[in-house]
Amino acid sequence: MTKSPLILSVASGKGGTGKTTLATALALSLEGPVQFLDCDVEEPNGHIFLKPEITSREEVFIPVPEVDEKACTHCGLCQEVCEYNAIAVLKKRVMVFPELCHGCGACSLLCPEKAIKEVGKEIGVVELGAAASRNGSSIRFGMGLLNVGEAMSPPLIRSLKEHIDEEGIVVLDVPPGTSCPVITAVTGSDYCILVTEPTPFGLNDLVLAVEALNIMGIPFGVVVNRAGIGDGKVEDYCMENGIEVLLKISFDRGIAEAYSRGIPLTEARPRYAELLREVIDKIGG
Repeated sequence: MTKSPLILSVASGKGGTGKTTLATALALSLEGPVQFLDCDVEEPNGHIFLKPEITSREEVFIPVPEVDEKACTHCGLCQEVCEYNAIAVLKKRVMVFPELCHGCGACSLLCPEKAIKEVGKEIGVVELGAAASRNGSSIRFGMGLLNVGEAMSPPLIRSLKEHIDEEGIVVLDVPPGTSCPVITAVTGSDYCILVTEPTPFGLNDLVLAVEALNIMGIPFGVVVNRAGIGDGKVEDYCMENGIEVLLKISFDRGIAEAYSRGIPLTEARPRYAELLREVIDKIGG
């Protein structure tokens, strides 16, 4: 029996492959309880296509150190334990660099004089609401918005994922690439759909994404977007490595024009709604 909820992450080894196009179309195609979470918190754009009504907003903080200079003996232990160089101990002063801090808490825990306490630093917000699906039902919607200049997106992604529904199908729009934000977003998924394009760049980054998912032990399949351009090496790679190609989306100027106007794939080309439901059947949803 399929686990509930079924968490589907939609990822790509590189940006611009059509990941959000597919993720939003997938959410719009499904029937029953559906939730869409935009984990691409540095530049979320799922809302452009789903047009949700936002009903709540909550700030997200990470703990950063604050030093009591009167109690501090400048022993330097906090600087030694900080792996991210967020603290510099000078002769008569301790400098804290909040932008570098990962909020691990080691400095405050190990300070022998208890001269360090943690204070909250806002890194972004989580917005929640609902959007209407193609069949008239409601899609629960959530997205993270990282503050400009912030480098620490994983804590915000984790906060967003705390709102995952307990039933139905959850679609996670994952950041591009294979770095820490991607790993944070994909962790806990039942299945990952990798979106790629049939070009040398697409293949190179697909290989990296496949290697990451293999290490994580998350099952996955591939959707080839803009099929018909480039070469056939992506499909050759998938065949040689036993990777299922779940769907091919044709190279279609009309889809690109609709995308530029914020029109979802399933509205521009309605036949893909049924094809995406068949993809879910293949996955086991």
